[in-house]
Amino acid sequence: MRCDIIAEGVVSAAREVQLSVPLVVRLAGTNVDLGKEILAKSGLPIVAADNLADAAEKIVKAVKEAA
Repeated sequence: MRCDIIAEGVVSAAREVQLSVPLVVRLAGTNVDLGKEILAKSGLPIVAADNLADAAEKIVKAVKEAA
């Protein structure tokens, strides 16, 4: 799957619902680096993860920082 297209969709949806809590997104596929860049530059609390273990670590960290 093209990760840049997925990232654009995630960012668009997050803006539409006015995302205010951390969201971790695991990306794997074509254009993964571009997808991660789109998420990082969105200005939204969206974090890219490489695998499920990485995603779990990042969401725990984000929740602790938000508390």
